[in-house]
Amino acid sequence: MPNLKSAKKRMRQNIVRHDHNVQIRTLVKSARRKMMEALEAKDATAGETAFRTYCSVLDKAAKGGIIKKNTAIRRKTNAANGLRKIAAA
Repeated sequence: MPNLKSAKKRMRQNIVRHDHNVQIRTLVKSARRKMMEALEAKDATAGETAFRTYCSVLDKAAKGGIIKKNTAIRRKTNAANGLRKIAAA
């Protein structure tokens, strides 16, 4: 337990930030799951909308520092490649 007033405040801030980061990570995972479901169903229109929301969520998470920028770029690229495959078929 912290003894200093500033350390107590820092602990409270960390708890709030942790809860916010967990919430954003959950949004990323949910958007990824919807994207993968659309790809598995080979539904191009649903995949397109899921891809747009997935990219948006990834960009916001990267902007907030919850995931790294290159991780967001890599995940968007992989999702776009999957979408391109079902669109070509």
